[in-house]
Order: sequence, then C-alpha cells, then structure tokens
Amino acid sequence: MSRRYFGTDGIRGRVGQFPITPDFMIKLGWAAGCVFARSGQSRIVIGKDTRISGYMFESALEAGLSAAGVDVLLTGPMPTPAVAYLTRTFRASAGIVISASHNPFDDNGIKFFSAQGTKLPDEVEQAIEAQMDLQMSTASSDRLGKARRIDDAAGRYIEFCKSTGGGNLNLRGLKVVIDCANGATYHVSPKVFAELGAEVIEIASSPDGLNINEGCGATSPKTLQKIVVAEGADLGIALDGDGDRLILVDHTGAVVDGDEILFIIANAMREQGVFEGGVVGTLMSNFGLEQAFKRLNIPFVRAAVGDRYVMEQLAQHNWLLGGESSGHVVCRHLISTGDGTVSAVQVLKAMADSGRSLSDLKQGMSKLPQVMINVRLARRVSLAGNADLEKAVAAAESRLGDSGRVLLRPSGTEPVVRVMVEGEDGTLVDTVCRELAEKVENILSALVS
Repeated sequence: MSRRYFGTDGIRGRVGQFPITPDFMIKLGWAAGCVFARSGQSRIVIGKDTRISGYMFESALEAGLSAAGVDVLLTGPMPTPAVAYLTRTFRASAGIVISASHNPFDDNGIKFFSAQGTKLPDEVEQAIEAQMDLQMSTASSDRLGKARRIDDAAGRYIEFCKSTGGGNLNLRGLKVVIDCANGATYHVSPKVFAELGAEVIEIASSPDGLNINEGCGATSPKTLQKIVVAEGADLGIALDGDGDRLILVDHTGAVVDGDEILFIIANAMREQGVFEGGVVGTLMSNFGLEQAFKRLNIPFVRAAVGDRYVMEQLAQHNWLLGGESSGHVVCRHLISTGDGTVSAVQVLKAMADSGRSLSDLKQGMSKLPQVMINVRLARRVSLAGNADLEKAVAAAESRLGDSGRVLLRPSGTEPVVRVMVEGEDGTLVDTVCRELAEKVENILSALVS
C-alpha cells in the first residue's frame, strides 16, 4: 500500500504548506494516538529541535494525542536520538520528534519511533494514515490524555552518552571544538565531552529559532575547520540540527566524513577484539571504504540511501555498525538509531585508547576520487530493464576494471538521474562519468520526448 504522508524519514515540508500545518498536526496526533491506544498503549514522548515552529507543532500534537486519550511526555528541545532513547527509558508506546533535521528553519517535519526506539513499521504508518481518513472525535473528559514535562530529560541523555564510552574513558588533555548547528544538541553535547574531561570550545550553540543549520553544523563545517586550526584543537565535532548526523574535522582542518568515521569505529572495535559481524554502508559509500574493509576481512554490504534502509540491513544481518557518508552513523549495540554524539564519543574513545590523532586513525582508509553528475529529464522515467543503459554502464565498468564502480540512481523526488563514477584514477573517473552522463541523457531523453 502506498503512503500519502510518510516518506522514508517521516513527514517533512515547508511550514504553513500542507501537510506541515497546525490543523494537520492535531489530526496526526489524534490518529497516531488512536492507533497506539488500540493495543492498550497510552503514553507517547514528544521532543523537538530548536526551530521556532516547533512550539506550534508541539502544542498541536499534544492536543490531538490528548483528544485520543493518550498521555504525553514532553522533553522540550532534544536531539532525535535522545527521543528514541527516552522512549525506551520511559517504556512509552512511541516517540515523536518535531524536526526537519539539516533543513533550514522554515521547514519542519515529524518522525516517529516505536517503543523499541526504532523507525515505525510500515503497517503502523499505514494504520495511522488510514485513521487520518476518519472524522476526528474527542475522548470523554474523564479519559482525556494528560501532559507533563520530563524535567531531567537532558541530564538522562548526557549520562547515557557518557556511558557509551565505558566507565573509564577520560578525555583529559584533548581540546575539542563542538559545532551544535544552533540545534537540539546545544545544551547536551558540549556537556558530554566536558564532563568526560575534554577542554570544550562551543560554536553555533545559541539557537534563536531561526538560525538552526544556518552556515554551520554537519552540512556546513567551514567555520569549524577554521576554528579548529586557529585554536590548535585536537579535533572538531559538527552535528546537524537534530543531532543524528556527525562530521568531524581533524587537527589539520581536514573534514572526516561518515565513511571515515565508520572505518575508525569498526577498526578500533576490531583491534579491541569486540567487533562482531560486518558493516552496512549505502550505495553512495566510497569505494575506498569497501576496499579498506576487504583488507581487514570485515564483511561489507550496501543498502539503499537512507538511514531507514541501513537499519533494515543491520537488523537482517544482525550486525552492529552501519551508516552513510553524510554522517548518519548507527552504533546498534549502543542505541537504536543514528546518534552524532554517541558516534563522536566512540571516535574520541579510539583516540584516547590508542594515543593516536584523528588524522592517524583514518589513514587505513583511502577515499577514491568520486564524480557525480545529475542528468535532468522532462519527467521521471524508470531505469529498469533498459538494455541500452545496461550496455552503457557495462562499458563504463569495463574501463574502470576492478578499481572502481558505476552507479545510476534516480532521485526519489524529482526527474533527475544521478550518474556516479568512482575509482583510483581521478582523470579516468572524470572522463568516464562525463561520457556516461551524456549517454544516459541521450537514451532517456528519447524515451520522454
């Protein structure tokens, strides 16, 4: 059954435009409350990031859930993974996060977590959408849901993040710059690392409702790079607006992306003798990551792009570690979803345990040159079963040999096909990508003309 409102990562859009409106959120809260109440579950945690519209949607969801007879626990501004953690801690039926992640302030969205702190199963999302088609009703006054705030939510999450480094982790002597993207981590993540002993310099930790992700955070680390070098810091930590994404900066100012973070954590666990299973990346993970894991005899598989699909592959293989080059890193043995702060703790633990710098720890992986060209078409078209495309891709792969790979990936939201080529020879990669993109455009344009 196709979904009308839920995408691969919840519901997201521009504030004031359907469905990101107060009336829709009231109905959504009511519908979700009705679905969860059917199984006798009647308590839901609501958290949000720092964008100004979060207040409005928090109130709307609270009203809808109360009308359905469901109690609400409010965390206030809190990272997305913290809501997943608190949902499990309070034995709640579900968790709701009001956030548009790394998007600008005038977007917002809704993510749901199950009682286990994982993304909702498709059938539950479909049940909520079906309930949305019904006329909203209000429970009798004696059965209305109650709401209360979790006063110690931040402190609980801070202690949890610290605990993931083990009881003896001491970061004394490390100087860390933390970019909170003026988002949900502003009051928790700096405290995690300061309480673990590091000298912490905070930037982008003064949210005003409008400045979330604005020229800062994991999607814009240039300022962090400059400050790390200027301050002589050991590393920089860049989180995104809702705290589930992590990008690092080493002491030289070089960016360390999600692929390299995955490698560092996996290799550190391997050296400590605690690594189990393999690692899940995505179709966009750098080929150099795959080669690095092959040298270490660590199994590696690729999921579709999106942390939802990474989690599905981790569950299917019963593995512990996965993520995306964009910085979504899932340490499944520690928490049920991607968590930028927890992932950063694991990297700093690797640094503390080994006595090596971040720059040294990433040396076991060499990122290969990667070129991507977006081919825009008049309308969306299926790539499946197109013999001409298959022939063109096969020819490109033949030119790269075993030292590269080719990927054609249609956009899920617009009439664009992404042509990605990577390999050891940067000049060859660029040539192959440009020539393949031209062939793809010619083949597909003929179909849509």
